Amino acid sequence: MPRQRVQSLKGSLLLDGGRLGGSYFHRTVLLVCRHDATGAMGLVLNQRDDRRLGRVLTEDLPPRLEDEPLYLGGPVQPTALSFLHSNPAMPCANVLDQVQLGHELEELIQVGSHWQDSHRVRVFAGYAGWSPGQLDEEMRRESWLTHPASLELVFDVDPPQLWRTILKSRPSWQERILADAPEDLGLN
Repeated sequence: MPRQRVQSLKGSLLLDGGRLGGSYFHRTVLLVCRHDATGAMGLVLNQRDDRRLGRVLTEDLPPRLEDEPLYLGGPVQPTALSFLHSNPAMPCANVLDQVQLGHELEELIQVGSHWQDSHRVRVFAGYAGWSPGQLDEEMRRESWLTHPASLELVFDVDPPQLWRTILKSRPSWQERILADAPEDLGLN
């Protein structure tokens, strides 16, 4: 009997629901940027690197991008560049309304060159990837919690607090308790 395909999660957030301890994804929040028959790709939103973009890239960057923090998008291709940017004039972007995924340095430079106060950007090294059906299987095993993505959650909530903030907003009392659990449950 063929396995039933999970509905596309593109534009959704995936959260560690307490089952990913000891893995790269422990207490992460991940934005699913693509999910189709060929597999899935996403970016971890709450793992910030200590480096700034101007120190990592050798190209001349617009001043607006020089001090932009770098985020660790996932364990796949840790030197691959990805970025999310938002612009209110982009209602039909490729991830969410007003949220566009890009991979080309030239495009990132263009975003920084045409910056306005209403724009937002996050730059990532690496990404999370799944082969065809892999994310569907992880969802069937309840490895992840799903949550609706929003501009505020993607760009505005302090990254170290994002996982906790989302869990505390959920209706399940178990998830709200998980938000306050210590990193090492042996210390509980």
